[in-house]
Amino acid sequence: MTHPATPLHDRSSLLEVFGIFLRLGCTSFGGPVAHLGYFRQEFVQRRRWLDDAAYADLVAMCQFLPGPASSQVGIGLGLLRRGLPGALLAWLGFTLPSVLALVLFAQFLAGLSPAAQPAWLHGLKVCAVAVVAQALWGMGRTLCPDRPRATLAALAAAAALLVPGPAGQLAVLGLAGLAGCLFLAPPAGAAEVVAPERPLGARGALVALLVFAALLLLLPLWARQSSGLGVQMFDVFYRSGALVFGGGHVVLPVLQAEVVPRGWVDRNLFLAGYGAAQAVPGPLFTFAAFLGAAAVPGLQGWLMAGLAVLAIFLPGFLLVLGVLPLWARVRHLAVLQRALQGVNTAVVGLLLAAFYQPVWTGGIQAAPDFVMALLAFVAAVFWRVPPWALVVACALVAGRF
Repeated sequence: MTHPATPLHDRSSLLEVFGIFLRLGCTSFGGPVAHLGYFRQEFVQRRRWLDDAAYADLVAMCQFLPGPASSQVGIGLGLLRRGLPGALLAWLGFTLPSVLALVLFAQFLAGLSPAAQPAWLHGLKVCAVAVVAQALWGMGRTLCPDRPRATLAALAAAAALLVPGPAGQLAVLGLAGLAGCLFLAPPAGAAEVVAPERPLGARGALVALLVFAALLLLLPLWARQSSGLGVQMFDVFYRSGALVFGGGHVVLPVLQAEVVPRGWVDRNLFLAGYGAAQAVPGPLFTFAAFLGAAAVPGLQGWLMAGLAVLAIFLPGFLLVLGVLPLWARVRHLAVLQRALQGVNTAVVGLLLAAFYQPVWTGGIQAAPDFVMALLAFVAAVFWRVPPWALVVACALVAGRF
């Protein structure tokens, strides 16, 4: 086992931890992969909080878990550095800037009448087509490089489209994990990196995992008995955060299936908010803040936004607390590695299904929309144009035409 380059609990203050992650939350554009690069540069190369081997294993653990991987890495870094308070402040600092921006955007859209929505709003939906296509391109090349996995991804997409809704998506992931155990080989070199330091004991880890499971089981029961919007919303966003593998883009179909049919937001507003979420730094899971604020007008929208953000990040937070102390003991099991390959392959299929419905059907309405989306995709994939610049460009072009 390797050790961080500096002591975990040194004199660095909690305020310093918060300040570092707040700066990253204001400047980390580009999505989860880019966030991991920013974290490595900041905490491995510059500050030497831990070495490359420990950082690689922390990233591997967070990719194994459901939830927002880059945010979970940040939570893990704060936990390793300053314990539970450090984890809380690291998450808060990294998340707060994009939450504020998306709530303000939702409040702005609430002031527009549906009949007078500007043309640039449609540009955000077209941009979402290009962004999701870029995510599909990158994830497909990495996670589906051969015929068995490409076939499994296609079957997952077909199943998600034919059996829509959260239950169908969960069944797809479960069956894909089983298929991975039976038919896929564990990735080469998967067990070569070294586990990071373990800041919590087995008792603390067990409590976190029990809370995670209890909320996952009991919240739906409570929501069925309650008509309160807060309870309903906390249940929806908690389950979304608990059952999503693959990061921010993959939460799109889960939230769409939960939020739009309930009438909290309509499909057009959903896609416009998702497009806007590409323009802000920080984790894409903060899209929940937009949905919470858009569901309820006025000051209560701020409260619902905070509730939605807390609910969608809480499962990933609890899983980091619960799994990090146990990770070194279970990560070498080949059956887990094969199951994870199957789940990751199905994630590509779920994203492919979401690319068709609602992203493509909601954004591409005529030939000019397709042309704009195609050019934005080429700019993103081959010219490395950052997502925020694509959002601005699509909004401006749609606004003029």
